[in-house]
Amino acid sequence: MPAPVLLHHPSSLEHDTGGHPENARRIVAIEQALRERDWLGWDVRLSPAGPREAIAAVHPIAHIERIEALCCRGGGMIDMDTIVSPGSFEAALHAAGGCVALVDALMGEQGVSAGASLHRPPGHHAEPARAMGFCLFDSVAVGAQHALDAHGARRVMIFDWDVHHGNGTNAIFHDRDDVLFCSIHQSPLYPGTGPAADAGRGDGAGYTVNMPVPAGSGDDVFLSHVAHVVAPLALAFEPDLLLVSAGYDAHADDPLASCLVSDEGYAGMAALMRACAEQLDVPLGIVLEGGYDLGALARSVVATLEVAGAASAAAVPDVALHPLALRVQERLAAGHWPALLA
Repeated sequence: MPAPVLLHHPSSLEHDTGGHPENARRIVAIEQALRERDWLGWDVRLSPAGPREAIAAVHPIAHIERIEALCCRGGGMIDMDTIVSPGSFEAALHAAGGCVALVDALMGEQGVSAGASLHRPPGHHAEPARAMGFCLFDSVAVGAQHALDAHGARRVMIFDWDVHHGNGTNAIFHDRDDVLFCSIHQSPLYPGTGPAADAGRGDGAGYTVNMPVPAGSGDDVFLSHVAHVVAPLALAFEPDLLLVSAGYDAHADDPLASCLVSDEGYAGMAALMRACAEQLDVPLGIVLEGGYDLGALARSVVATLEVAGAASAAAVPDVALHPLALRVQERLAAGHWPALLA
């Protein structure tokens, strides 16, 4: 059985944001923790730069060229949260390229059932024509679209467990039924999007599933949503590929939010998603998003990858149905997903 595939690239270190919380020390901490564990035995590869045509399938050419031109001029502030430097465009190309290469490995190489793309800048806040929230290109969306375009996938599911709503991914697939986007996120919190009422539009009605949770939500809330909402949705949707927008800023130690997920909570969510992928017989890809306490970030990434890529499946946690998850079940069952309460 081939080893799981891990994509990374040194250009992630050249995206210079100064003293910003989203900085190169995040990648240094993750990679140091993985090196100490011999990369968990994963097949570690350098990512290619993302093909322009793959990025342009999600973002207009004008958006790509604006980011490139600003970086070529020496960089600057796109908004109060989003900073670029001369090395940022190359880093963003490799972040998107890492997702493309991850999808190529998962869907094009015999026996590769799990993988991860560990790059920065993150991507899930980047809307089709707008960089924001530390993000330039929506890498996980680029990867999902590549699965549809290049590998004949019929359906892709993206589950975003970052504490901030993935407004970019939400916007990109909002009108479509070939990508099911699910997000659990603290609310209220930046960027202020992702209400439960936003369920998609037109052909995409029902294929956007937003699960806002309050500050103070911990393992019980997050795991319950995964076990009792996300996993049943995946089984009903029957995607050809599962992708996780894996942010680690819902961790109790993270300075940018107020949720209380633990290292073990992330391992539990990874175990539930791996079990779901195995039941569906589809590959599972992990794509790094946020996470700003370096210790919590590094430990939780290692915990996620240990579970996602282990030779034998980890025990799936027995998770009680939390009242908040029950409300989501009831809301979805009354609409597009009656099987959730069947």
